[in-house]
Amino acid sequence: MSKRTAALLSAAGVIVFLLAWEGLGRSGIVPQRLLPSPSAVPATFLSEIRNGQWQAMVLASLSHYLSGLALGSFLGIAVGTAAALWPRFNAFQAGIVRMLRPIPAIAWIPFAIIWFGVSEASASFLIALTVFWINYFAAYAAVSSVDKDLIELGHAFGQGALIPRLFKIILPGALPGIFSGLRAGLGQGWMTVVAAELFGIPGVGMRMMEASGLLATHIVVLYMITIAVLYGISDFLFVRVQSRVLAWQR
Repeated sequence: MSKRTAALLSAAGVIVFLLAWEGLGRSGIVPQRLLPSPSAVPATFLSEIRNGQWQAMVLASLSHYLSGLALGSFLGIAVGTAAALWPRFNAFQAGIVRMLRPIPAIAWIPFAIIWFGVSEASASFLIALTVFWINYFAAYAAVSSVDKDLIELGHAFGQGALIPRLFKIILPGALPGIFSGLRAGLGQGWMTVVAAELFGIPGVGMRMMEASGLLATHIVVLYMITIAVLYGISDFLFVRVQSRVLAWQR
């Protein structure tokens, strides 16, 4: 299937979904106050733009999303790579990983509030925690699966020292797997943004919570769509960067 055909089918799927949603709302089967139609979103968007709410909430969410994403991705890749390279370090941290990994990020919300207060730092911490584990396991698996023959070949050509071996052999070979982890973290980070902001941290999650308390479901839907669009843009840009970075593999 060509990229053009895939893009057309994807667009058709979105259109059909929106039409079905609109039809369900207009049919009266589900009351509009419980599930607003997509056609109600543009007017709500303009209203939120005029009063400055949309811009403020989106910028606030983007601020702690990007900082948490950067921190969690860097630490996850660094620790995962180190665990894959050094068996002693891997054995040392394996028990800690098994103990902490099953704990969801939202379980750390009380500690985040105690440590950082109801602030952007709390949200960034929770996002970083979520993204860390995704990138940790992706980097660990990617580095572990690098062809050992390539490493031996590097030794033969004088690239046996850690730094040359890491940057000239291991990381280039592990990049596709590392990029997969980064891409997965983009979406999981947005999920954590909403969860973190439900407790009063300014952003789209807080605005959705305020609106739901007033039964303003059209505002909730607007910010749900906002999150989807922001993720779609970030994923599109990431794929473009990934394709350029990995162009040498083609």
